[in-house]
Amino acid sequence: MNAATKITTSQEKNAPMSVFERYLTLWVFLCIVVGIVLGQIAPGAFQSIGRMEVAKVNLPVGLLIWVMIIPMLVKVDFGALHEVRQHLKGIGVTLFVNWLVKPFSMALLGWLFIRHWFAPLLPADQLDSYVAGLILLAAAPCTAMVFVWSRLTGGDPLFTLSQVALNDSIMVVAFAPLVAFLLGLSAITVPWDTLVTSVMLYIVIPVLLAQLWRKFLLAKGQGAFDAAMAKIGPWSISALLATLVLLFAFQGKAIIQQPLVIALLAVPILIQVFFNSALAYWLNRALGEKHNIACPSALIGASNFFELAVAAAISLFGFNSGAALATVVGVLIEVPVMLLVVYIVNNSKAWYERG
Repeated sequence: MNAATKITTSQEKNAPMSVFERYLTLWVFLCIVVGIVLGQIAPGAFQSIGRMEVAKVNLPVGLLIWVMIIPMLVKVDFGALHEVRQHLKGIGVTLFVNWLVKPFSMALLGWLFIRHWFAPLLPADQLDSYVAGLILLAAAPCTAMVFVWSRLTGGDPLFTLSQVALNDSIMVVAFAPLVAFLLGLSAITVPWDTLVTSVMLYIVIPVLLAQLWRKFLLAKGQGAFDAAMAKIGPWSISALLATLVLLFAFQGKAIIQQPLVIALLAVPILIQVFFNSALAYWLNRALGEKHNIACPSALIGASNFFELAVAAAISLFGFNSGAALATVVGVLIEVPVMLLVVYIVNNSKAWYERG
């Protein structure tokens, strides 16, 4: 294990869950309220913000997305990729669930629930957009928050780190084609230029900038790296919350008129979280992996890189779209649902090890 890997794994294993992370659902709910109120009070101001675009990319939101994503990607050590050979079964299970099960199962759930079972209760002109948002949410495996979930289950920090690094590497090349393929299956027109631009803006460039920053910090030693991580940690969640205020300022009227929409969109998201986490957990047990590998594998397989999903939904479909709203619902339920999954895997350890 190299020095950079030791620094990051040590930090992730011992760092406490921040107040921002622990109460993320509360902050999201407050942002919903604040955004809706501000949108009703000053609609003109938010319409002006919405018009600040270049090549269909909203500049204020683009800046906020970078502030969200880059601090998270600084934690990722791509030098840990060579460590994946130590737990090939767990890595294989996670990749299988992340890239072959989760996106396709979400597309199926979206088709069943949004296009058919819930269709009479939803705005007819937004059905395609809702499905697109769900697909975007499922197509991006989680990154930074996985370190928190893994820590709460006593997961192997090196496995978690190497898996996140591998997922991020795959995401650079696979996210756009996978999303385009699934949107095509759902009969949704794919704006390829905007999709490729989103990948460059929200994956490729942030990864490069984050790794340059990481290298610069590590050159100063572990103390400087840890201090910087502690300082910039709240930036990501703060930027996410600011983005949500903008989103709900635009979405407020629709939410007030149809609050049932959020509850209905949450149903397929909840099902895919529990299905994918259970599948990954069971497969690791069947293959004989250790519990401290199965836990982060299940959690990585269930959670989403919702920051990327929100950014891509805004770029592809706009602030006022059902896709943007669907990804925001994913943010709203992410923390409480994942904490429930953490509780389940922690309390099923004896059953797991009997296998």
